[in-house]
Amino acid sequence: MPDFPYETRLDVLHGPLELVDVNAVDAANTHPWFNQTLCVVNDACVRVGIVQGEYHWHKHDEDDEFFFVLSGLLYVDLEDKTFALGPNQGVTVPKGVVHRTRADVKTVMLMVENKGIVPTGD
Repeated sequence: MPDFPYETRLDVLHGPLELVDVNAVDAANTHPWFNQTLCVVNDACVRVGIVQGEYHWHKHDEDDEFFFVLSGLLYVDLEDKTFALGPNQGVTVPKGVVHRTRADVKTVMLMVENKGIVPTGD
C-alpha cells in the first residue's frame, strides 16, 4: 500500500449521546490534511476533514461518499467536471466514480460514508 501524506484517524472519537464539537477538533489539529471519524450512525460513519492541498485521484468500488462543507471552499474533481462547494453545500460521489478533493484554503468538511470504507480508495 502506498504511503500517503495524510493524517487519517479511523478510531471513533464519540459514542452515542456524546457531544460532537467540530470546532474543538479543528482547534487541536496540526496537520494540513486531517480526517477523523467523529461517530458511527447505523452502518455509516461521520468524519470531519480539515484540509488544505489536494488528495490523490481514487475511487471506491462499493461505497458512495458524501462531502458537506462547513467552512472554506472544497473542490470535488471528477474526470469530466468539478464541483466547487462553499459553506453549507455538499455533493454525493457515487461508488465507482474516480474523484479527488482539493482545497486552496483551509476547509472544514463533514463526510458521510460506509464505516468500512478505505479512505484512500480501492
